[in-house]
Amino acid sequence: MVSVLFVCLGNICRSPMAEAVMRHKVERAGLQHLITVDSAGTGDWHLGKRPHQDTRRILDQHGIGHEGIQARRIASPDFETFDYMVCMDDSNFENVKKLPGAKPELLLKFMDLLPDHELREVPDPYYTGNFEQVYEMIDAGCEALLEKIRAEKL
Repeated sequence: MVSVLFVCLGNICRSPMAEAVMRHKVERAGLQHLITVDSAGTGDWHLGKRPHQDTRRILDQHGIGHEGIQARRIASPDFETFDYMVCMDDSNFENVKKLPGAKPELLLKFMDLLPDHELREVPDPYYTGNFEQVYEMIDAGCEALLEKIRAEKL
């Protein structure tokens, strides 16, 4: 089983959106028995909460389920559980690297999946309000990640 963890700041906007999109792509590809997906945040402000209402809205608009997703904080045991830990921005990446037991070789910056994109970080729509822009980036990046996993692990 290949496991993916998406990481952002509060785990209510970007990373749960990526979790839902990636789960959708994995299921569409018939790979749900081979790939698991989760998300977490580096902060603890929203623990146990559902994704942000605008994250849910944009996922609903695209026919992507988000049932069962709730905010949690990344923890050291995650380094033993996940094969890919995909961080939404440089700050998340640096914060995850500092955790006890961190394995930098598991970490990936989300926008490294989209090397030709003009932005090098996924903007936080909690602050920008631009959930559609983030969805488009996440959709493309998750497609690239699925191809990466197929090439490296399956």
